[in-house]
Amino acid sequence: MTTIKDIADQANVSTATVSRILNNDPTLSVSDDTRKRVIEIVNELNYKPLRKKSGKTDKPNENFNIGVIMLNDETIDPYFQSIRLGVESTCNQYSLTIATTMMVGKSTITAESLSGLDGLIVLGDVDIGDLKEIYYENNHIVAVDYLPQDSHVDVVISDFEGATQKVLNHLLELGHTDIAYLGGRGMVFGVSRQKSKEKEDTRKMTFEKVMKEKGLYNPDKVLIDEWGPTSGYTLTKQLIENAQLPSAIVVGSDPMALGVLRALHEANVKVPEEVSVFSFDDIEAAAFMNPPLSTVKVYGDEMGKTAVKLLFDRLKGRTIPLKVTIPTELVLRDSVSVKK
Repeated sequence: MTTIKDIADQANVSTATVSRILNNDPTLSVSDDTRKRVIEIVNELNYKPLRKKSGKTDKPNENFNIGVIMLNDETIDPYFQSIRLGVESTCNQYSLTIATTMMVGKSTITAESLSGLDGLIVLGDVDIGDLKEIYYENNHIVAVDYLPQDSHVDVVISDFEGATQKVLNHLLELGHTDIAYLGGRGMVFGVSRQKSKEKEDTRKMTFEKVMKEKGLYNPDKVLIDEWGPTSGYTLTKQLIENAQLPSAIVVGSDPMALGVLRALHEANVKVPEEVSVFSFDDIEAAAFMNPPLSTVKVYGDEMGKTAVKLLFDRLKGRTIPLKVTIPTELVLRDSVSVKK
């Protein structure tokens, strides 16, 4: 069976160029000769895409096959599980069938493996430009929990900027001025995970911006490592050992906060009497930690549901890309108190 890669190799262009020519992408800048050569090769090889080039359909009951591409391990951060479950619970309502679920770094993601899929929902920091190199339906992609530079795909994100501002305002109102931030590295990965690039995490950027505006910023108390409990534990131990323990710690995720609380407990630092801890996600375990964790509720399930709605709308003919920002909510529990 002829693939887009076969055409690209023979025409000496990228698979993305072939895809965009076949899709009549108006933003593509190629010579008429190149465009003509690609079309001639398509005809010579009798290439037949497995779906119509247009996602628009007048058949109300037509079913679409989609793929879900994941980056993050759900066992480390249940937040991404909530997004996936939101996707899965909504597909049937919109005549979408999840034909395949792939994890970057563990699944072989190629043009062939994506062939025939009407659309993709991508969870996490996956390089959309890299993905477009191998995926035929370039604009039938919804990026979830990641804001790509590509402005031609739909995006669903949480309002981490507004949430971080609310967290800091709450801590400041309680009298905390010595506040640390512990978070994970922002990385964007290619579909094979063999190439990556750094990106700034919105929570970290907002924390630094607000603290600088207040004249309270201390770079020694902004510590970044991998996401997860182990890093939360290690970074907190670092603060303790360097005698830099603040009166409050903002943690980038609930799983990291697990490690933070463990390190503070081992050092006989009382929470919240000596140190307040505020986190992000509101995973199910947050309410059962010791003490129960104050956190930002992120509506992962709603992000997944919204992604499905956007993809369906795109498949039915919408051409204008949309960006949807899901609001968050502060959940106040026992890990935060007034500064003593």
